[in-house]
Amino acid sequence: MDFNTPLSFSVTERFLRYVTIDTQSDPASPTCPSTERQKDLGRLLVKELLAIGLADAHLDEFGYVYATIPANTDKADVPVICFCSHMDTAPDCSGKDVKPLVHLNYTGADIVLPGDNTQVLRMAEHPDLKNQLGNDIITASGTTLLGADNKAGVAEIMDACDQLINHPEIKHGDIKILFTPDEEIGRGVDKADIAKIGAFACYTMDGESAGNMENETFSADGARLTINGVSSHPGFAKGKMESAIKIAGLITAALPYELSPEGTEGMQGFVHPVDMAGHVETATIDFIIRDFEEGLLVNHADAIRKITEEVLKNFPNSTYTLDVKPQYRNMKNVLAQHPQIVDYGMEAIRRAGMEPKLCSIRGGTDGSRLSFMGLPTPNIFAGEHAFHGKQEWVSVQDMQKAVETILHLCSIWEEQRPPAP
Repeated sequence: MDFNTPLSFSVTERFLRYVTIDTQSDPASPTCPSTERQKDLGRLLVKELLAIGLADAHLDEFGYVYATIPANTDKADVPVICFCSHMDTAPDCSGKDVKPLVHLNYTGADIVLPGDNTQVLRMAEHPDLKNQLGNDIITASGTTLLGADNKAGVAEIMDACDQLINHPEIKHGDIKILFTPDEEIGRGVDKADIAKIGAFACYTMDGESAGNMENETFSADGARLTINGVSSHPGFAKGKMESAIKIAGLITAALPYELSPEGTEGMQGFVHPVDMAGHVETATIDFIIRDFEEGLLVNHADAIRKITEEVLKNFPNSTYTLDVKPQYRNMKNVLAQHPQIVDYGMEAIRRAGMEPKLCSIRGGTDGSRLSFMGLPTPNIFAGEHAFHGKQEWVSVQDMQKAVETILHLCSIWEEQRPPAP
């Protein structure tokens, strides 16, 4: 399928509009969505989807946006596919009062962010900038994150919806749209209605470099280590007190570098303490445990136990418990059963003029859990870089290529119906 007329992209204008809406999620909140402000973007997206012509677009009580682009093909039984991005931004860095800046015609020179001149994008520190010469780079002002993770994906899907309605020569089956809240805090599909979506396959638009497609994520567990120490009046504590706070500090200090995020890369897993709280009598350490091989998660939890037991040899009256809970699993295990889903994604990237690269994610996406909920979901690039920080950036041209990739994917699924599941 070739586009008969040049596409008039709206992705940049949409993106610049969406990032100014504060949609940070909150891990401490028990509600869904975790923050009501996420619905502010959801309501805007529904309004725009209705204006495009997607008559069933709606925002549900949990902050999810659903919509359908009806099929325009005469072919029967074309599989329904879905495109998904998340609306929330990470709680790691402020997402309030984002001021996006467009740096036209990037030359390779350092980009100094005006809100904080210590925030500088250098090619040496952002290697993908070498592929952006002549492109237009979007950043925030230096005091907030940008929100390209994942509002770039949201804008790309929205632009693709507009293109499909306005280019009926691009034949496709029913296309479902899903925008989720709370992905950044691991709850992005907690309330997703898989039956309502009714798709055979889904693609999240939430990846990094242009041309990349990801079919593999970490498998993930969470663990809480509880230390039960011995409290005593500090004036009379000699030989009695066993401070749970100090024990927790010794345990985290004993974690090996080669099993830490800062000491691992590629296909290596890790154990990472993300929160610590407590007092003399009781302290807790929350860990995230990650590995591409699910079986190694048990080994990593055992490493925490062994370190704890070794430390507690010097505190004979103290005890511990370790509570391990599954979080998500490697989506490759599901996608391997439906190889055409990834194959079609790679072909779409190729048709959009890029050399596709199949990658693994040292993290997870909504697709990790959607895959195990019965909706196989690999991840396609959105062009976002340096996410969760003040130097986050995306290029206009990469976002446009992502839009083209979505359009080609819709066409490919219409051309070739995969075998029945």
